[in-house]
Amino acid sequence: MQFYSRRKKLIGNSQTEQLYGHCLQFYGQPPIENISLSEFETFAVDRLKLLKTVENLGVSYVKTSELYTKKLDAEFSNLNFPYKIEASTKDDRKHQTGPSEYEKRRKDHISHFILRLAYCQTEDLRRWFIQQEIDLFRYRFNDLPSKNTQEFLQYNNLHYHTISTDEKKNLMDKLVTSSFALSGSTVDGQDFYKVPFQDALDLVRTRKVYLKGGYVYIPHQDIVTIVLNDFRTRLSKALALTARSLPAVQSDERLQPLLNHLSHAYVGQDYSIQKNIGKISLEQIDPLSAKSYPLCMRQLHRGLRDSHHLRHGGRLQYGLFLKGIGLTLDQALQFWRSEFVKGKVDADKFDKAYAYSIRHMFGKEGKRTDYTPYSCMKVILSNPPSQGDQHGCPFRHSDPELLKQKLQSYKVSPSGISQILELVKGMHYQLACQKYFELTHIIEDSGFSLNHPNQYFMESQKLLGGPGAGVKVEVKREDNPATKPPNPSPHQTPGPGNLPQEVAAEITEDLDSFFQDA
Repeated sequence: MQFYSRRKKLIGNSQTEQLYGHCLQFYGQPPIENISLSEFETFAVDRLKLLKTVENLGVSYVKTSELYTKKLDAEFSNLNFPYKIEASTKDDRKHQTGPSEYEKRRKDHISHFILRLAYCQTEDLRRWFIQQEIDLFRYRFNDLPSKNTQEFLQYNNLHYHTISTDEKKNLMDKLVTSSFALSGSTVDGQDFYKVPFQDALDLVRTRKVYLKGGYVYIPHQDIVTIVLNDFRTRLSKALALTARSLPAVQSDERLQPLLNHLSHAYVGQDYSIQKNIGKISLEQIDPLSAKSYPLCMRQLHRGLRDSHHLRHGGRLQYGLFLKGIGLTLDQALQFWRSEFVKGKVDADKFDKAYAYSIRHMFGKEGKRTDYTPYSCMKVILSNPPSQGDQHGCPFRHSDPELLKQKLQSYKVSPSGISQILELVKGMHYQLACQKYFELTHIIEDSGFSLNHPNQYFMESQKLLGGPGAGVKVEVKREDNPATKPPNPSPHQTPGPGNLPQEVAAEITEDLDSFFQDA
């Protein structure tokens, strides 16, 4: 794949059969066309949104249920990915609106390979990517009509042939007996595939198919198991090969920051710019922390109130969250100063050692960037807490037994705790937090996909009708810096270079790296 500032215009629908012979792919051949960096990023972000939806729905609903299918249908349509066999007559194409089938298939193909580059870097990332791609493939394969399923198998050299009607009649009793979900009438109405038994060991092991003469007879509803095994094997090998060649790709200074960002990208709303900033008072923070804080921020707030201090990572995570819920710079300085002076820090030391970093969060010092509150993915994947730290994600970084005790102290029911711990065990940390939201707000379905601590706060306030219910946020990319404010006045408080050495070291320690992708 090559990258230029402009992409050469492609021919369109007439090339669909030539380049993408089927709406479903095994992604065997990488793309070789020119593509702009803008389109590169757009395709990658859209597929990431799709895979995040697949993950969330896969835990919340049965993967073959009608509601699961309906919600995924809507996401495919919104993001312009191919998911159903499109009509191909000239009359149909004449009245078609939006991207053509060719453009959808092209986007599907290229976006898959982009995320391969981003998600081949570690074992955890590879495991997550493979699981979501498999669930996505299963959904799309199950949606294929019988005719198109056979076309797909032939197109990918999967030589699984359907048996004749006569052979099906001769084996009717055996097929019904071996397949518990089938009856005589359902056997008549669907295809059966004759497959070498070594290609269907999972089905043989669970005794779901009829075995005869070294072949198994698989009903159409179960052939997806065989195809998924093949897809998993191919994708796993491909990711391993991609990881080996990654150093060559990362040497391209245009791609390295994009790929590093994509592996833990947040693609939702930005919570730093608000129209009603300052409408939340300092007196409201304590009651809000008990009602509308996600567990990570509730933990930080409690730690600050108990010890009257937070270490560097905790101050960044909690300070940006407070900025996001509506605190002004003056309120933030007052809040942190009043708490720290209750501990071992006097007011003079606070002004010299800590006030600078708070002004830095609000874009008044340093690079003068309007830093955004941390998303869930940033909290989970970057800067893990060490001993004595309070920051991080409790669902990701806490011992399960300690997490259980914490949830019990917050009056979460035993059955609710079991559900949360089961999600944590499956490494669905954001879904565990969403379940915590539903349990503490006593609702069955939150109706949103949780991706940000400030989103948690906003949704809670909407339900409770609190001061944050009317907060409007501006949608923008998390990694785009805000417009810089005017130059500072000559009377501005000095930066860390003018501070005592022992406190300047703490303030400047990795400050830029924390804010780089905030």
